[in-house]
Amino acid sequence: MYMKIREDYTCPLEIVHDLIKGKWKTIIMFGLKDGPKSLSELEHAIHGISQKMLLEQLKELRQFKLIDKKTFEGYPLHVEYFLTENFGKRMLSALRIMQEIGSEIILSKAKNC
Repeated sequence: MYMKIREDYTCPLEIVHDLIKGKWKTIIMFGLKDGPKSLSELEHAIHGISQKMLLEQLKELRQFKLIDKKTFEGYPLHVEYFLTENFGKRMLSALRIMQEIGSEIILSKAKNC
């Protein structure tokens, strides 16, 4: 089941929020920052995500054109996921800033202890 994009947005940020909302989408995208990865590579890199959830989130990210996948011929089947040029890599810039802010917040909390 794919997530449906609403038709009645009042602000472009609402669209972006709907595209990346949830616990895993930003983490998956950040996991692809260094290049394509297979499903098993992503699953091992993202602690706490089930394969079912990972596949669901990957489908939604593909639906929104933030990532895509390439399937290689042969056996066993090999699939790699990657950030798209148009939206995925541009969104990565925003995710890097979000990661920096998160790191700063963690450090400031540690100093207050």
